[in-house]
Amino acid sequence: MTPDEYRKHDAIGLAELVARGEVTAAELLEAAIARMEAVNGQVNAVVQQYLDYARAVAGAAPAGALGGVPFLLKDLGALMEGTVTTAGSRLMAELVQPADSAIVAAYKRAGLVIFGKTNTPEFGLMPVTEPELFGPSRNPWDLSRTPGGSSGGASAAVAAGIVPAAHASDGGGSIRTPASTCGLVGLKPSRGRVSFAPNGEGWGGLSVQHAVTRSVRDCAALLDIVCQPQPGGPYFLSPPTETYQALAKRAPGKLSIAFSTAALASPHPIDPECAEAVRAAARLCESLGHMVEEADPPYSAEVGTAGGYCTGAGTAAGLDTEAARRGRPIEPGEVEPLTWAMYQRGKAIAGTDYVRGLSTVHAYGRQMAAFHQRFDVLIMSTLGSPAIPIGHLTETGRGEDYAERLFAFMPNTQAFNISGQPAITLPLAWSKSGLPIGIQFVAPIGAEAVLLQLAAQLEQAQPWFDRVAAL
Repeated sequence: MTPDEYRKHDAIGLAELVARGEVTAAELLEAAIARMEAVNGQVNAVVQQYLDYARAVAGAAPAGALGGVPFLLKDLGALMEGTVTTAGSRLMAELVQPADSAIVAAYKRAGLVIFGKTNTPEFGLMPVTEPELFGPSRNPWDLSRTPGGSSGGASAAVAAGIVPAAHASDGGGSIRTPASTCGLVGLKPSRGRVSFAPNGEGWGGLSVQHAVTRSVRDCAALLDIVCQPQPGGPYFLSPPTETYQALAKRAPGKLSIAFSTAALASPHPIDPECAEAVRAAARLCESLGHMVEEADPPYSAEVGTAGGYCTGAGTAAGLDTEAARRGRPIEPGEVEPLTWAMYQRGKAIAGTDYVRGLSTVHAYGRQMAAFHQRFDVLIMSTLGSPAIPIGHLTETGRGEDYAERLFAFMPNTQAFNISGQPAITLPLAWSKSGLPIGIQFVAPIGAEAVLLQLAAQLEQAQPWFDRVAAL
């Protein structure tokens, strides 16, 4: 199979070719490696490679729901036995993992052939992927621009055709942001849907794992693989009685849909092209028979501050854990300036402030649940603008200008990490300059099936699969 033939299929399509004997897992892996060797020098998506291991797995003809499909892990959160998870930081660059985390074990049981890990900003703290350890990842649609973050390497790899889907995680928009900038499908599942076992839940439950994909059905199939609760999980959602893949094939029925062009966390309006893309998505939904109404969701600065307590204190606790493991404090030069600043800020958060913040997080979840008493789905722009240039955030340091640029770029993703709701971004629009514009669809906690059904309907009405970056 040539790399061009390989790129014409999603993960399910490749698995079907293997199951029918039309291609072997080994041939798929070599096509993926060939594509990686052709483009990775340009996009810097894959930063660790396990080719000998992967060739052994592929040669054994792995069985499972996606048996034989090449796959990549994000270099953060997903632990693979015998490999290093750097989290994009030189601080962690030599820490070998003793065992697979639950999600990686699930991927292996499904027959996915893991052959590397993808780039991420240090500890996933930025919505761009420009770590000092590995250097910046670049957007296949425009190499001068970011693929987003923190799952930027994953999204760049999928958009560049190295893999049809890749593992990702999202603590403030880190699946949806890069999926939006790279023209992909990116679902952040509900809190409790996908376990971080054996680790604690990321950032007090704000973070969740899943994937970035090119097709809705791949998104559903990968969620089926990883949505099994693990013993002792602090957040717990039972899997559906039917598979998400089966549920996604059904029409969603007539939905009540709100749309908003607001920028929740920023005083600046979203880019006019993004605002028009939201209105176009609303018109498309209306043309499909849904009831559509303009309505802004609730949000306040207090909610954003509460989320910041969870991420700041969580980051500080993680670094203190590493300091205790190695038996000496973390020094400023061992991490990037932004990480050090968040570490110090997180250590200064009082326990009472953290508890109050967590109460605000839970209260906001109830506010959004009340909003969804009126609306099945909310539509917003995933981001405040299309992909920003490389260096737009990292060159500003960590002052007020950084915060202003940060929230202007990603004003609408963090809210739904705080509320715990599922949210999916779909590649329904492109800017006049040819950059993808993702549209975010949000549903009540536990309603991933509704999002997947609507996404599949929109994918059929306005297909995007064949629109790929000319890299």
